Parts: sequence; C-alpha cells; structure tokens
Amino acid sequence: MKFDFDKAVDRQGSSCYKWDKRTELFGRGDVIPMWVADMDFEVAPCITRAIKNRAESAVYGYDFRGERFFGAVRDWLSRRGGWQTETEWMLYTPGVVAGLVFSQRAFSKKEDRVVIQPPVYPPFAGTVRENARTLVTNPLVVRDGRYEIDFDDLDSKLRDAKLFILCNPHNPAGRVFTREELEGIASLCIKHDVTIVADEIHSDLVFEGHRHIHIASLSPEVAERTVTLLAPSKTFNIAGLCTSVAIIPNRKLRERFNAVMAATHTIEGNSFGNVALIAAYEEGEEWLDEVNRYLYGNYELVRDHLAREIPSVRTFPLEGTYLMWLDFSAWDMDGDGLQDFLVNKAGLGLNDGRTFGREGFHHARMNLATRRSLVRQAVEQLTRACREAGLTGK
Repeated sequence: MKFDFDKAVDRQGSSCYKWDKRTELFGRGDVIPMWVADMDFEVAPCITRAIKNRAESAVYGYDFRGERFFGAVRDWLSRRGGWQTETEWMLYTPGVVAGLVFSQRAFSKKEDRVVIQPPVYPPFAGTVRENARTLVTNPLVVRDGRYEIDFDDLDSKLRDAKLFILCNPHNPAGRVFTREELEGIASLCIKHDVTIVADEIHSDLVFEGHRHIHIASLSPEVAERTVTLLAPSKTFNIAGLCTSVAIIPNRKLRERFNAVMAATHTIEGNSFGNVALIAAYEEGEEWLDEVNRYLYGNYELVRDHLAREIPSVRTFPLEGTYLMWLDFSAWDMDGDGLQDFLVNKAGLGLNDGRTFGREGFHHARMNLATRRSLVRQAVEQLTRACREAGLTGK
C-alpha cells in the first residue's frame, strides 16, 4: 500500500474526544477506544497540503464557498456515485446532524411524526425528541443473518408522517441498501406524501460487492421530495473541520431549509474545511480506495476471530461503514452487566447498544478504523476475558 495505515498515531493529549474522554466515559483511561466514529489514521496527504497552504496565508477572515467548492462535490458524486447533480441544489451545513435538525424545523412542526429505522445512530431519535416532534420507529428486522426493512410496517408507520429519515449506509447495521429496497422506500414515501431526509455520510465507505445508490438519484420524482446530507468527514477523517453539504433539488424545499439555517446564523463555515473538502474530492480517491481495503481487512479479522474463538458473539455482514455491530444476546447479562464486562474485564471502550434504541439492547458497536495491531489486541483481550468467564460458546 502507498499509505501506511499500520502507523501508530498518538492522539492522546490533543483534546481528542475518542482517546482523551476515556476516563470520563468508561470510568478508566486504559480501555482501547473503539467507539466514536472517527479514524485513527492520518488524513490523505493532499488534505494536509491544502490546509498548510491555507494556513500560510496568515489571514483567516471570512471566506465564501464558490463554484470550485460545490463543483468538487458535484464531480465527486458523478464520478463515485453516478449521480448527476447541479451546484445550485447544494447548501453548506456545519454537519449532517445539524442538517437533520434544520430539516425537521423546515419541513415539519411540533408533534409531527418522524419515522426512523432502529437500531440507528442515536442523534436520529435524539434530534426528533429535542425538537418536540413525535418519534415513530420502523425497526429493521434480522432475516438470514442480516438486517432488512419491514416494508409492511413501514407502510403503516408512514401514514400521517411528515418525514422519513434514512440512514444509508446504515449505522450501525452495516447495510448498504439495494436499489430494490430504496425503490420500496421511495414508493411508500410518495404514496404517503412524506419528505425523505437521507443521511448518506458513509456513502463512500462501501466494500467490494456492494454499491451505494443515492436515493435521490432514483428518479426526478424522488429527488423532488428528498434532502440528501453528505460530508467528507467520515470518508476522509476530517469531522473536526465541520464541513458538510445538503443537496436539495426542489427549490421550495431548498429555500425553506436555507431560511432555517439563516435564522440560526450557522452558514459562515470554516476556511480550513473549505479547502479540505476540495482537496479530498479532487485528489483523495487513491487514499480512499486503500483505506476501504484496509478497513475491510480489519472487519475480516474480527469476524473470523469471533467465529473461531467466541461463537457466542454474533456478527453481521459489513457492507459499508467502518462500524461493526456485535450481538451479545446469547450471554445471560443485562445492559449494565454487559457494559461492565466489556469495559472492566475485556478493557474495551465500545458504544453501548442501548443508545441506538431498544433494538440495541445486548449489542455493542465497534469502530474498526484504527491500526490492525490494535484491532487484533482488542479481540484477543475480549477472548481472554470470555475464556475466564466461560462465555466463549465453544
């Protein structure tokens, strides 16, 4: 590989949420942190160069995002995702979660019904509740060892709903939904006149044999009711630069979304985020292709090790994202007991599955985006703890 993802990058002491918050969040500072969704890899060199060049200007006043910024997004989506977009459809947002909030405030009112698909990224439910909307769940169901959509239930849940929030690729289920699944979602949203808000932040982190399809690309009719939220943050490990994009082909929806943003005075953005996005989308493909191969190798390591050494822990096929969903329901433990075991016996800092909804009870999410030696150490620590507790299932 041209890029060294095995390199140990010391992030401690840098106000790093993932590493420096361990004692606060897990009660001890020595757990292997495999929770919050950022990577421990150095970013693509093209991004570092762009930020250094911008820093050397020595003036950091107000910037605007011009044709090159949005053109980089347009060209990336065409090249990588086969979606033909227009720059006039695009708006800057400071983050995808902020985009979820802006969408709810722009396209619904208090107590309106918003449908999500748990187990799912915690801010989906959080932003609905925090904005006084009515949370409605269409839980994914496990069939033949992978998560799928319950379309009969979705049909009933979309009745009288205002918004449907799609997570694709799905966090934490690891699904990359097929064209047929997306067409099923779209047809039901059209049937019930529901606006689609698509969180597609992981759309570039997709593995061989799978293809991410932007739901808005299915047809002009679907595009007219869809807000797509994207960012280079997960793809290129630049979440700290707070630079995301909302793509809204429908002019009236776009104006309503922009009005909410303007009212919150969050449209200025980040000078370094601007140049980082351009560099990532114009020059970062080789780095991305290599990181995807490396991430899938980490997944294979964990999957195969658990199947061999701890078959009592159930895994699911990882089609996209670098977030692995682990099922510990074979163990006779409640949620607090599971967390205590993972933290204090195995020395691992994983995301508690309960934060992803009731469907996440007895589960945990493992972030695989770190050097392989640390991933190997993590599964070995888990194996030792399971052997001592008689939990391997062998």
